Amino acid sequence: MTWLLDRLAGHARRQPGAVALETADGEITYAALHLRVARQAERFREAGVRRLALAGGNGPAWVVADLAARRLDLPVVPVPPFFSDAQRRHLIHEARLDHLYQADQDRLAATGVAPTSEAGGPAKITFTSGSTGTPKGVCLSDDHLRRTVTALAEALAPHAGQRHLCVLPLATLLENVAGVYVPLWLGARVILPDLATLGFTGSSRLDPAAFAGALARWRPHSVILVPELLRVLMMMAARGAPPPASLRFIAVGGGKVDPGLLTGARGLGLPVYEGYGLSECGSVVALNVPGADRPGSVGRVLPHARVRVDEHGEIHVRDAVMGGYLGQAAGDEWPTGDLGRLDADGFLYVHGRRKNLLITAFGRNVSPEWVETAFQVCPSVHTLVVQGDGEPALRAVVVPVPGADRESLLSQIAAVNAGLPDYARVTRIAVADTPFTVDNGLATANGRPRRDAIEARYPEALFIPLSEPEPEVPHVS
Repeated sequence: MTWLLDRLAGHARRQPGAVALETADGEITYAALHLRVARQAERFREAGVRRLALAGGNGPAWVVADLAARRLDLPVVPVPPFFSDAQRRHLIHEARLDHLYQADQDRLAATGVAPTSEAGGPAKITFTSGSTGTPKGVCLSDDHLRRTVTALAEALAPHAGQRHLCVLPLATLLENVAGVYVPLWLGARVILPDLATLGFTGSSRLDPAAFAGALARWRPHSVILVPELLRVLMMMAARGAPPPASLRFIAVGGGKVDPGLLTGARGLGLPVYEGYGLSECGSVVALNVPGADRPGSVGRVLPHARVRVDEHGEIHVRDAVMGGYLGQAAGDEWPTGDLGRLDADGFLYVHGRRKNLLITAFGRNVSPEWVETAFQVCPSVHTLVVQGDGEPALRAVVVPVPGADRESLLSQIAAVNAGLPDYARVTRIAVADTPFTVDNGLATANGRPRRDAIEARYPEALFIPLSEPEPEVPHVS
């Protein structure tokens, strides 16, 4: 990763006192960051590290270790903090990682695993759990990362400002690439509070008041959010705790976003822009930005990637494609598994996952993600998962927001239904008795619902009609 390290060295020469990293404990200038990376690289070299597992929470030590390993051309494998012990062991053995660095404890230890002997391996291997519990290693080349970073930097430089706040785990490829590499490439400041101080507990619990308070404290210019975090921002704004006026660019990705949610967010003054990508394509493929923004789309395809939509409606990506999963080669083109379309102006629209497509008993094809995103505007709905393959009408398992009353929940669902075509309306619901989490097996490690597990847990008998049938009126002659 000499391209980024050379850039950092240039920042250190030209603006040595400019702040590169900021935490609650202080600031690290570009000159100091350059020195720390060199020292950590020497430490790794002396220890004989060949393939590094990088663990720990958000903080400068994580960033320094990541850059130091790349200074030595060592493959780096981030360890997501939400992975189970079994998943961590799988990651270390699958990628043949000989050392583990625990960043928040500054502890480097040998794993006892013999590293692979192959030369010139991937620059980064990011593990994604997908829809199963066994993580898959996505191999990304140094050149792929460079092209992704420079394409994003060109798109964001006029809009993102100088203060980026990391609110997703650094082990998440999107935050690692777009939230750390891009600001550092641009000579901006990366703000790295511990995730607990942002209000996060585990992988799927958040204290909204703490999150809003942290934003007010750090006054970022840019953040990257998943749709649920955008909903939290909107909820807090409605309660009288709006995000800071410093925000210039809020990127939202990691899941389909309802256009109504974006409209509502912008009505509250939030500069929200939707993007799209996946780990297999280096994290970001398309992005809306000011001046090139089409709500409902995920933006124009970035110049380092090429996209086509096949005859089945599936999105394929070329050029910005991984080297393959560990132990497997990838082709020149990656079938994403996502359904969508490209308009005449090059804006990409994503409708949902091809494998999740539902076909009703009346032969209508319905993407459940499309219907589910429509309910993101419901204040009483935390999560809603649509089912109904082969059935006359759709049904859904609903996780209410804590404290939501039944009447409000049902009326909000009915209101959204009224705006959907008849074949896409949810006619029956089952109210979930627990949120969908990794621990109960109803969500993946990155928060996506495990649809088969949810369907098994909530059988047909638990569903109730949304409205009672109209009473039959006797005919009077």
